[in-house]
Amino acid sequence: MGVKKGDRVVVNYTGSFEDGTVFDSSYHGDHSHPIEFTVGSGEIIKGFDEAVIGMEVGEEKNITIQPEDAYGEKKEELIQRIPRSQFPDSDGVQEGMSVNLVTTDGQEFPATIVKVEDDFITIDLNHPLAGEKLNFKIKLEEIK
Repeated sequence: MGVKKGDRVVVNYTGSFEDGTVFDSSYHGDHSHPIEFTVGSGEIIKGFDEAVIGMEVGEEKNITIQPEDAYGEKKEELIQRIPRSQFPDSDGVQEGMSVNLVTTDGQEFPATIVKVEDDFITIDLNHPLAGEKLNFKIKLEEIK
């Protein structure tokens, strides 16, 4: 019987961009183990979640997920130019660097440094994969 909403599943995957560059994989790297999630619970991106519905254990398939079913479109309002004086440890920042910003109430937000100027630092608060079309090769390992 195939996967249905509410099932707890174990899936191996390789995620890549349109040009074939791998951005994540459960087979190697930092996340070298399958992911486990409850289908339909919102634990993972919508397109991936929906793709496993109906799959059988051992089945593999390739999927393409549009930005709106992944991390959303890139939002220009989430790219902000802030005074360098308000940025902690501004001397060590470099373009392309990922940082965690902390609000006055202790909430953390990941950001990417887009541009470093003498008096300003431009940060991008969008998810790093926002606006990207994502390709996944997935294999259903187990239905719990």
